[in-house]
Amino acid sequence: MEKDEIHLRRLPAAAPWGPHADSEFHGVDFLPEDLSEAPVETGMRVNKKYSCLPAEEKGIHIINIRAIEDIGYDQHESTLLNSLSKNPDADCKYGLYFRDGKRKVDYILVYHYKKSSAGKTLARRAQQNDASVRSTKQDQPLPGKGVQLEMGESETHMDYHEDDKRFRREEYEGNLVEAGLELERDEDTKIHGIGFVKIHAPWNVLCREAEFLKLKMPTKKMYQINQTHGLLKKINSVIQKITEPIQPKVAEHKPQTVKRLSYPFSREKQHLFDLSDKDSFFDSKTRSTIVYEILKRTTCTKAKYSMGITSLLANGVYSAAYPLHDGDYEGENVEPNDRKLLCEEWASYGVFYKYQPIDLVRKYFGEKIGLYFAWLGVYTQMLIPASIVGIIVFLYGCATVDENIPSMEMCDQSNNITMCPLCDKTCSYWKMSSACATARASHLFDNPATVFFSVFMALWAATFMEHWKRKQMRLNYRWDLTGFEEEEDHPRAEYEAKVLEKSLRKEHKHKETDKEKLTWKDRFPAYLTNFVGIIFMVGLTFAIVFGVIIYRISTAAALAISSTPSGRSSVRVTVTATAVIINLVVIIILDEVYGCIARWLTQIEVPKTDKNFEERLIFKAFLLKFVNAYTPIFYVAFFKGRFVGRPGDYVYIFHSFRMEECAPGGCLMELCIQLSIIMLGKQLIQNNLFEIGIPKMKKFIRYLKLKRRRSLDHEEHMKKKQRYEVDYNLEPFAGLTPEYMEMIIQFGFVTLFVASFPLAPLFALLNNIIEIRLDAKKFVTELRRPVAVRAKDIGIWYNILRGIGKLAVIINAFVISFTSDFIPRLVYLYMYSENGTMHGFVNHTLSSFNVSDFQAGTAPNDPLDLGYEVQICRYKDYREPPWSENKYDISKDFWAVLAARLAFVIVFQNLVMFMSEFVDWIIPDIPKDISQQIHKEKVLMVEVFMREEQGKLQMLETWKDKKKGENCNNHSPRLSRSRSGSLSSCHSYPLDV
Repeated sequence: MEKDEIHLRRLPAAAPWGPHADSEFHGVDFLPEDLSEAPVETGMRVNKKYSCLPAEEKGIHIINIRAIEDIGYDQHESTLLNSLSKNPDADCKYGLYFRDGKRKVDYILVYHYKKSSAGKTLARRAQQNDASVRSTKQDQPLPGKGVQLEMGESETHMDYHEDDKRFRREEYEGNLVEAGLELERDEDTKIHGIGFVKIHAPWNVLCREAEFLKLKMPTKKMYQINQTHGLLKKINSVIQKITEPIQPKVAEHKPQTVKRLSYPFSREKQHLFDLSDKDSFFDSKTRSTIVYEILKRTTCTKAKYSMGITSLLANGVYSAAYPLHDGDYEGENVEPNDRKLLCEEWASYGVFYKYQPIDLVRKYFGEKIGLYFAWLGVYTQMLIPASIVGIIVFLYGCATVDENIPSMEMCDQSNNITMCPLCDKTCSYWKMSSACATARASHLFDNPATVFFSVFMALWAATFMEHWKRKQMRLNYRWDLTGFEEEEDHPRAEYEAKVLEKSLRKEHKHKETDKEKLTWKDRFPAYLTNFVGIIFMVGLTFAIVFGVIIYRISTAAALAISSTPSGRSSVRVTVTATAVIINLVVIIILDEVYGCIARWLTQIEVPKTDKNFEERLIFKAFLLKFVNAYTPIFYVAFFKGRFVGRPGDYVYIFHSFRMEECAPGGCLMELCIQLSIIMLGKQLIQNNLFEIGIPKMKKFIRYLKLKRRRSLDHEEHMKKKQRYEVDYNLEPFAGLTPEYMEMIIQFGFVTLFVASFPLAPLFALLNNIIEIRLDAKKFVTELRRPVAVRAKDIGIWYNILRGIGKLAVIINAFVISFTSDFIPRLVYLYMYSENGTMHGFVNHTLSSFNVSDFQAGTAPNDPLDLGYEVQICRYKDYREPPWSENKYDISKDFWAVLAARLAFVIVFQNLVMFMSEFVDWIIPDIPKDISQQIHKEKVLMVEVFMREEQGKLQMLETWKDKKKGENCNNHSPRLSRSRSGSLSSCHSYPLDV
């Protein structure tokens, strides 16, 4: 048989050696991939119940491969032959279980390996036939071991790095087996060059780790949840019937009347928990979390070099690590699973009107992701009243536009107000009535109702934050997180590498072996780089905005030269629209650039834990993206038209470009245009198109690569992919920071400048309705399943939201005071109006200029463009007339209006802040019913333990009495002397416990 024996370079490491191997091992000891470098005594030992092939295959005996090939046994015939036998992939539910069909796959490790084509073909065939080999050669060295050198001589050896990675994997996986995990390898996949290690956590490991992690698990004890009574009960029942059509059809979303008492799991108190079904006691989310904790703390050590799973992933030893999805979400004959249910009731645009099944989201993805979607749902719900009030304010402006006296005066051509030129030389004088449309449009957003809306939105922000805190407490109670405290996370791979480098350097110099850590001195170059980098990026943003300003000024001057009247009349609209579009494109590009730069700046700081890394990354990214998104808006709101100068004494940039002015109706209309285009453009392009288009493009590219690498083997092509192969082709989960960031920036658009754009909450609401389902579809269908992370709040994002809410009050106060004409109108109405109306307001806000005072070379080239000679032109400012002694000086009216504006800012800010704090104080953070339920749980838990202690005492007393009775019977001859002393004699003998 030497001629016909199978020559293999490498056998699949997942295959155990024999069904009767040593039973003391609870996992698989893998063979090295290259047997030529393994010690002679290397073997594979595994318990019979852990055999990776079904029992039906073990009795199959197939004659040697060369003899079959000699008689013309081709691939199509082999496919037909295999189809007659039971499909092993169906037994393991296509990768959800080990090949025994019993042990569930809790986690997957993926690695790259190099393998010759001949070796792969032989290994694939041998894997189908090696059951007979194992049955006849139990506990013997693997066949083909002696000829491994022949194969090694004909093949090129792997380079040093590949060998090093392989040795680290072998050591790491051995340590995982020692930790109690059970492993199974699969290299016979449709993805060539990719190997998978399936990990299963047995019951004893789950119990041990659940106790270490202090996981709260439901006990046998159930209690009644307090229900409302009387009128509130009737109202709740009516609301429940009305909202029934918009409730998701999932069991977890139904209102519960009873709840199981939860307690941190303890192996000593397993009798407290309902262990009737051990397979479902720890759900898939909890099992993957437990395995991930073991993976993080298990290390691969060589001398002093320690590597956990994060380090191994960072160094390419493993290419990916992820838990599996529960199964397919679409297709025929798909078994019911949580993923399919989420896809139907949550991740579908057809259910946009329904509530989210938050409890099912938490059950599948964990508390951290569940809290994000719960927060997004609460935020979207709170936008409904804000949108309704914003629409009412906008409709009020539309209804009163024909009654607005200032805009009527501007549109009245009989006033014949001649305005000064908007630019030097090329621009001529123009009529105030030509800006009629702008003035009427400004009233839609600049009216008394906008002040009310600003106050309303400030209170809305405070109410939203309080409502979320209460919702968060309800979720903490429902999800058994009331007593949860986050423990310090494991150090990151980069931090460990830096500490190792520092310790080795110090040991080389001073021979010290003390445990090292990174100090501020070690991080000082990174801190300096961060400071300089952030300042540079902020300066870059300002420079780009300044460049857009130059564009606006130069384009306005160029368009003013146009000979057509229509071209000259549309100068302002054209310049504003094109400049805003340029700003939008720059903002979208810089957002992506700043995100990458913020990550790089955080990486060079080398934070110790993932939580520290995330918080520092969030702070930097938010700072840069906030400046990027809002700098153009801040310029229009607070700087445009403020430093223009006056006719005859204008302010110039580079001695050639005159600073641009606001429109006659004020800068609020332009601020509205700027805000609306940037907000809608970011939401449409960046938040939606990018989120849909980029994942689809990446998925398509991965598909093309796999198609190019796919083997022409018909049998392999027809084979259905395993679950872990399908999930490997999905996009890896990159964290919640991008999702939160886009919503926080949108929250800023809704609150910071809402006085200029009352429809902002409406557009945010429409975007979020799509965003929820878009994110849900991405998590369910496009991404690998994330590791479930426990969290009781949304972390640093809550503080950012509170900061934006406080800042919104100040910004809206300044927008109303300095950007709108609300304060000048009030001052005119109560100080200067002769009849108590707004008649004459426009004339009051305009100053006069004698055209003879123009500087040389700045007067219009065509002074008779209006058909008559102009002696006096008007401009918007509070200055003395040319016939005054102090001509063109700032007038007293300016100071009166400025004082009123500052007074309004102070009053508005303090009043709204007080009202916000009052709302914060009057609404308790913890709902009353939840605090009662938490107290009830504590009381019930005490009762359970008291009953347990009483039961133990009763058993002890019974046992003592029984023991005493036995002792009395044993000493009966002695006790028979006196009847009266029998009892005392019984008690005089000590118990032998």
